[in-house]
Amino acid sequence: MCAGSIPAGGTTTSAPPAALPSSHHPGGAAVSYQYILVDREGPYVTITMNRPERRNALSLGHLRELRDAFRSVGESDALGVILAGNGPVFSAGHDFSEMAGAGLKEMRELLWTCTDLMETMQRIPQVVIARVHGLATAAGCQLVATCDLAVASEEAAFATPGGKGGWFCHTPLVAVSRSIARKHALELALTGDTIDAHTALQWGLVNRVVPAELLESATLDLLQRATRGSAFSKGVGKLGFYTQVEMNQHDAYAYAVELMAAASQSEDAQEGMRSFLEKRPPAWRNR
Repeated sequence: MCAGSIPAGGTTTSAPPAALPSSHHPGGAAVSYQYILVDREGPYVTITMNRPERRNALSLGHLRELRDAFRSVGESDALGVILAGNGPVFSAGHDFSEMAGAGLKEMRELLWTCTDLMETMQRIPQVVIARVHGLATAAGCQLVATCDLAVASEEAAFATPGGKGGWFCHTPLVAVSRSIARKHALELALTGDTIDAHTALQWGLVNRVVPAELLESATLDLLQRATRGSAFSKGVGKLGFYTQVEMNQHDAYAYAVELMAAASQSEDAQEGMRSFLEKRPPAWRNR
């Protein structure tokens, strides 16, 4: 299947063209980030929020850097992305020191930039996994809910605290309410209470909860298993999932039937079928 052959309603995907070196754009130009660290090891990129003195608060500049880094990964040949945070907190959400007293124009810019980041994370073909070691609150919780997968330390905690303050967590709730059941989302939003990692697992906000010393290895293990097979097929599948999940069932089936039929004509789909029948390992070409 060549680029452009995905049915209407989806997004075209092709094998990403170039490697992403550490702290570089795919084109090779060095990038100097103020708020984040970007490192690549093998097929995986780790994007680390690096404002520990501000509890990884999401200022406008921080959000722009995260968006830029995810866009760069999306254009690379990386297979997956780990989103992590330095310091005791994963992310405390938006930076109130920047927002207090800001006008409507500035607030709209901040919130639309945040929204663009969240949508970019789900739009890129790579698997995105959160590695949550500490508190993820408000827009920090939104980041976790937006990731395709999430692994949390037993010491992690989650909250959308606007419900017990003066500014409700409207935009974080968009992501959270699409990850967990409605009653659980409303409990988080209305009470503003913090839930522990095991409650987050029970509610479906994270995939795994592990002891702190196993967090890195457990995250990598899940990412490795989630990136097996054809990267091209996986990228189409991810974008197809986020497209159909917002549809009613009839429309979702109509879309998925056309997407799956078109995807069956890709080289990797045909190779997967042939290798199964011939009882040999597949040779993926990512197209």
